[in-house]
Amino acid sequence: MSTALDYAKRLISAHSVTPATGAVFDAMEAMLVPLGFAVHRFKRGDGEAGTDEEAVENLFAIRKGPEGSNHFAFAGHLDVVPPGEGWTSDPFIPEERGELLYGRGAVDMKGAIACMVAAVEDVPQDAGTISFIITGDEEGPALHGTRALIDTMNEEGIQPDLCLVGEPTSVNRLGDMMKIGRRGSVNIWLEVEGTQGHVAYPHLADNPMPKMVAILAELDALQLDEGTDWFQPSNLEITEFNVPNKAHNVIPAKATARISIRFNDTHSGASLSQMVRDIAEKHGGTARPVISGEPFLTEPGAFSNMLAEAVKAETGIEPEASTSGGTSDARFLRAVCPVIEFGLCNATMHKRDEAVAMPDLDTLARIYTRAALGALALNT
Repeated sequence: MSTALDYAKRLISAHSVTPATGAVFDAMEAMLVPLGFAVHRFKRGDGEAGTDEEAVENLFAIRKGPEGSNHFAFAGHLDVVPPGEGWTSDPFIPEERGELLYGRGAVDMKGAIACMVAAVEDVPQDAGTISFIITGDEEGPALHGTRALIDTMNEEGIQPDLCLVGEPTSVNRLGDMMKIGRRGSVNIWLEVEGTQGHVAYPHLADNPMPKMVAILAELDALQLDEGTDWFQPSNLEITEFNVPNKAHNVIPAKATARISIRFNDTHSGASLSQMVRDIAEKHGGTARPVISGEPFLTEPGAFSNMLAEAVKAETGIEPEASTSGGTSDARFLRAVCPVIEFGLCNATMHKRDEAVAMPDLDTLARIYTRAALGALALNT
């Protein structure tokens, strides 16, 4: 059994539905300590107030190289989404069938983290400093995970030069895509208050629905932009429209809705929130935004070129540099240092019978070794 496969099985076997704590971090620490890493684990969130099942655990591990050497960080998450029903085998008992390894987290992203740990076994300590930034709170609210890790690193004066996140970025085969940026995300809750009344006496009521319809119609008609060189056009989607009214002869008192905007770097979360707020207020409504991430771009250059060369050396293909898809914790890490995402094929992530091709684990481990050695040798 290869090292990457062994590590992947150990991590998958540890139940870690978000927010993750305990056994999966025990497994991770047991892999890193023999490799010379100093491991720091801590919890954040509700668990500190006594509800331990809701705590979030995080892990920062570092193996220091020579004084003044480069510092390269691997980052990712050990929490997974709930497996759901209908699996062919137990989602937390890794099972080999043919060339595939099945289990929740096989690709998103315990498999990639296993490859990261396997990769550093082939990186000598005198090549430079390597660290692991690992959270148990990425699939959930992401309030007490990577952001708390960054706070801890800042307190300790720890500053990586480059960071690689192991999200499953490949599409059709391992190596065909890496992410050099992501769009931002903002969700906005809309509300219109009216006055409840009898439908036969509309002059004594105030129906909020026409106002909400006007708000949504104006928002839906917007063309936010046409995209940029590296980003697709921003898009605004109506994701909920609710009027709690069980009676056919009652004008309701309130209408609510929710929109989600994924936006490129021609906007900010604040500017879009204000735009929506202005439209809502014009029609008698209110808007409450929650910004979950701003757009970012790691400009193509030495880092992306080095990673592309590492991928091509092991797979024979050159990865497309993309900013597509949803958000990831790279949106926080980009404030620390340049960050790129690269990992396994994403076809089965979050699905029933999630699986990874076992040969891909060994290939990815070799790519990560090349990436680490390349990053530690770059003139940053």
